[in-house]
Amino acid sequence: MTDPDQQALDPQEPDPQAPDPQKLAALHTRCFTMPRPWSADEFTALLLSPHVFLVSDGPDSPAFALGRVVAGEAELLTIATDPDQRRRGLARRCLAGFDLQAKAMGADTAFLEVAAGNAAAIALYTACGWQGTGLRRGYYRAPDGSREDAQIMGKSLP
Repeated sequence: MTDPDQQALDPQEPDPQAPDPQKLAALHTRCFTMPRPWSADEFTALLLSPHVFLVSDGPDSPAFALGRVVAGEAELLTIATDPDQRRRGLARRCLAGFDLQAKAMGADTAFLEVAAGNAAAIALYTACGWQGTGLRRGYYRAPDGSREDAQIMGKSLP
């Protein structure tokens, strides 16, 4: 007879709460053309790092934030909200969760890059305490080959 606690720890059984890189990539594709959406393989590689963390309401969440903490500094790698679910506070909740998790992992400050023409995202970040700190010229490549600057934003973590 198998002990039920042993089955729960069986590495062959997928954790239903574990991030699904396929679902993350599918949502990212619905949200982005520039910068280009990330693949499931890219999400898989990032999630294997002990420095990377995911903030979401679960495996079927319509929004997520992906962050990384290194040497006391957090980076918001990406954030995505299903276009049909926007303007409901999901991104703000992800950003609040990002702040908490980054702080718990030892970060005192955080930064991100956002397309300089993405006024809605910049307004969201500003409302959540982020401030412009610089510009990366020609950082993003559009599908047509044109380039767009990235606004660098930062904040101190509470």
